Amino acid sequence: MISYEPFWKTIKAKSLSSYALVKKLNVSESLLYRMRKGKPMTTTTIDDLCRVLNCDVQDILCYLPNNEEK
Repeated sequence: MISYEPFWKTIKAKSLSSYALVKKLNVSESLLYRMRKGKPMTTTTIDDLCRVLNCDVQDILCYLPNNEEK
């Protein structure tokens, strides 16, 4: 499963609020909602987030293995 926990840590480390992401960096509110709910996003969106936050992919998301899968 994909986790967006690194994203929340990254914006906290950069002292950015959700409000600042929306108003200053033009990140859509619907994207933030989808990330909070663990919904998928496109690689284009991941690329855009890396660009506006000046970070790497691992600063946005990580893979967590699901132990129930065989």
